[in-house]
Amino acid sequence: MIDMKDMSKNAIFPPKRIAAIHDLSCFGRCALTVVIPALSSMGYQVIPVPTAMLSSHTGGFDDMHFEDLTDFMNKTAEHFDRLDIKFDAIYTGFLGSEEQIDVVLNFIKRFSSKDTLIFVDPVMGDDGVLYSTYNDILRERMKELCSVAHVITPNLTEACFLSDTPYRDTSDMTEEEAFAFANDMRVKLSALGGAKTVITGIPHKGGMFGTYSHTEDSHSNGYMYSVERVRRSYPGTGDLFASVLLGCMLQGDELSSAIRFASDYIRNVMSYSANFDTPEREGVAFEPLLGELVGHKRS
Repeated sequence: MIDMKDMSKNAIFPPKRIAAIHDLSCFGRCALTVVIPALSSMGYQVIPVPTAMLSSHTGGFDDMHFEDLTDFMNKTAEHFDRLDIKFDAIYTGFLGSEEQIDVVLNFIKRFSSKDTLIFVDPVMGDDGVLYSTYNDILRERMKELCSVAHVITPNLTEACFLSDTPYRDTSDMTEEEAFAFANDMRVKLSALGGAKTVITGIPHKGGMFGTYSHTEDSHSNGYMYSVERVRRSYPGTGDLFASVLLGCMLQGDELSSAIRFASDYIRNVMSYSANFDTPEREGVAFEPLLGELVGHKRS
């Protein structure tokens, strides 16, 4: 039997409300299919605003069906306006066109208050290559979106393209060298608008995987948190990391603490998935480990 008194000790009511502006892939764990359960498990009300619908994600599948939902996004925003909805966080992921950037910028103006956290995961590419939907104009528009954010979470590839830095595979670097490379990009990215920058997916020597960001009290200093690398390539891990990071920050965790928890969680779900030979294109089998998110307490 559920002990309601015990549950109420950690409950926040009404739950904080997050607008999640991401694509929806029906098969293959990524985007909204990981964003919603992860943040819901952490106690938040997730309001999805899908940017596109795909029968599966694009990593390892052929002949998937794709539906652009730009018109749906606009009509959803109009309805939300009539409902006078406000959000504690507006969280964006994959955006497939310049028009969708405009829709999101307008959404932020209409539905945020001074206390709303604007969290942008600039989903643009990986392994040194931009996705086929991206061109130079859309990349510049993503910079514009990042300029209004409070937090941005580019991976190594996205940080390079957003900061106009030639891409480098950092796996042959020491942690100190990878730190310096990431810090150079962070300085450039800070010029976009001063958002807290969290650069993910930074491999370095020793079989490690790092995440780089500022320290809490200074934009001039930074630090790297590294975990042992699981040598599998699961789509959607960036979406899951960003979601857990956002959830931690909304409950008041300091940025460094949020990064440590999110990094450790992703490593755990990747290791769990690899242990059971989960096919990479299906994404991480995170469902059995959602309880780790339910139990996460404010640090």
